Amino acid sequence: MRRRHRLVTRLGVLGLGALLAVLLAAPAQAAGYRYWSFWQADGTAWRYATEGPATARPADGSVDGYRFSVSRDSADAAKPRRAPEFAAVCADTPAKEGTKRVALVIDYGTPADAPSGERPPALRTACARVAPDATSAEALASVAKPLRYDSSAMLCAIAGYPSKGCGDQVPDGPSSAPAPAASGDAASDPAASGDEGDGAGPTVGVVAGAAAVLALGGAALWRARRRAG
Repeated sequence: MRRRHRLVTRLGVLGLGALLAVLLAAPAQAAGYRYWSFWQADGTAWRYATEGPATARPADGSVDGYRFSVSRDSADAAKPRRAPEFAAVCADTPAKEGTKRVALVIDYGTPADAPSGERPPALRTACARVAPDATSAEALASVAKPLRYDSSAMLCAIAGYPSKGCGDQVPDGPSSAPAPAASGDAASDPAASGDEGDGAGPTVGVVAGAAAVLALGGAALWRARRRAG
């Protein structure tokens, strides 16, 4: 009888250990968001903007970039797929006194990033000639209307793309290189207000659940051993 009790106890411990291993191995679901990200030229490379286009005031000769994609946050954001080249974009737009020129690269992304039923337009460039104190948003509006914003001033569509939605969550977002969206007053990350995991390990709920299962299992084994004693 005692040998049988020891066997049951060992099997119980092994079963709880296996359950814990399965729970901890379960990947956390990484949520992605479909949105426009805002970039600025840093010499010959793209740099993720630290403020939104409604407050950024580019200097004459600057290059702004916009990229539509699915991503989790600014560290995972996809850059515009064309290098920031002011001279090439604004070659046919001569300087004019009392104005400034801002080159724009507008990358509508890939079919994989497009909302259901929509197809992204081809990447385009434009040279905006605007007032010296114009913002990046005003430069964009001068060459790529219609723009669409949501109630929090997040940039939702450029030249009407996409036709609907704004920062929509995509449960199975990509796990590799997703940027804060270009908003009216700051480059804001759609994930910032959520509680999504980063895909690096089990969620708090999984760990807590595993701990609870172990605690209950341990108590049951202790009671069984006490009765057998």
